[in-house]
Amino acid sequence: MGVLTGPLPLIPPKGVPGSQPKKSPSVVALGGGHGLAASLSALRLLTSELTAIVTVADDGGSSGRLRDEYGVLPPGDLRMALSALCDDTDWGRTWRDVMQHRFEAGSAKGGSLDNHAMGNLLIVTLWELLGDTVAGLKWAGALLGARGQVLPMSSIPLTIEGEARVELPDGSHELQTVRGQAKCAVAGKLEEVRLLPDAAPACIEALTAIELADWVILGPGSWYTSVLPHLLLPELRRALADTAAKRCLTMNLDVETKETSGMTAADHLDVLRRYAPEFTVDVVLADPAAVQDLRAFEKAAAMIGAEVVLGRVGASRRRPVHDPLLLAAAYHDIFGNS
Repeated sequence: MGVLTGPLPLIPPKGVPGSQPKKSPSVVALGGGHGLAASLSALRLLTSELTAIVTVADDGGSSGRLRDEYGVLPPGDLRMALSALCDDTDWGRTWRDVMQHRFEAGSAKGGSLDNHAMGNLLIVTLWELLGDTVAGLKWAGALLGARGQVLPMSSIPLTIEGEARVELPDGSHELQTVRGQAKCAVAGKLEEVRLLPDAAPACIEALTAIELADWVILGPGSWYTSVLPHLLLPELRRALADTAAKRCLTMNLDVETKETSGMTAADHLDVLRRYAPEFTVDVVLADPAAVQDLRAFEKAAAMIGAEVVLGRVGASRRRPVHDPLLLAAAYHDIFGNS
């Protein structure tokens, strides 16, 4: 596929009389934070058979506080995924805004609710009342009229740990252990990334969704802290490698982030191959502006079994944000050519 110049029709035309309408694909999208929310905002335009599988390693901000104080899964990325799937009505949009509302004390002292997102508190409330994380997320989804379901990648909170190469005062470098998603995200290029506990259980419902999917979408998102973790959890990695579903990897619009300093687009693919050599991909979707060396990128994609599809999916050249309509058009084209 060449570079896209505009969104394709999102609703296929009606078939000839007597023909059967094409079934919407069952899609599983994996990631976390803003990257997963962008993917879900696009995919919800194409199918209602949609499952989001979300990282649960966040340890910063409101999520980190709730995780530490109540021993629960960090709810922030789960909240963002639910909000991205809200029903496109006054009801859905209003509850999305309620979920995303963040308290600000407005005083120098702050307060116990300061910087907490309302949706985080609501999700934790449902978990305490129901005693079941998946059921709690279903109830939150029902409140939003969510077009799809949201699941955690694991049934317990996870911790990301890695080695960061740090420059010392004398100009030399050494590897230092960095623990926690918040610290790993700003540590620079990471090495030897791992999840703790190393044999944590995957969410059973997530494994089932992957097994039954037509398409699995991984990315976009923070490469080491939102995308790679899905391939570091043994049960989830095995499910992603064994599923009969087609697999699409969506690249970031900006490959030079704090946690991927000095890495090219091809380097991003090499990371996945190094940590999960058994995981193969059918299609890698990338905005041409994010690929400096197309030949090297195509070679790296071929190493994981993938065809490269280039398409303009950015909302603006000023900020690396995906446009939901352009991204939906790209997914529509990819699904149609499978």
